[in-house]
Amino acid sequence: MAVFIVFSTFPDETSAREAAGRLVEEGSAACASILGGMSSVYRWLGKTEVSSEVLLMVKTTQDAYPRLESSLKACHPYELPEILAVRAEAGLPGYLEWVAEATARNKT
Repeated sequence: MAVFIVFSTFPDETSAREAAGRLVEEGSAACASILGGMSSVYRWLGKTEVSSEVLLMVKTTQDAYPRLESSLKACHPYELPEILAVRAEAGLPGYLEWVAEATARNKT
């Protein structure tokens, strides 16, 4: 079972926490960690922007990823949200099994 770590930035902790709760509650994520206190520098609509953001780091599986992406896109406050998935190449077997079990409960 392939485990993914999904990264998504949010404008504030409140919106990140709401998205995290939704993803875990619906079973598309096993866990979501919120990392605050970061600045992002990026180009948007032809201008360089600097924003304070928080990072949501979500653990899911390859099978659950389509549900997670759809749900995260639907609840995200940004017009074009950052949603990047990286495959975990290795990890504690028991943890990886837990992620698979937690995200398999509501498969559609």
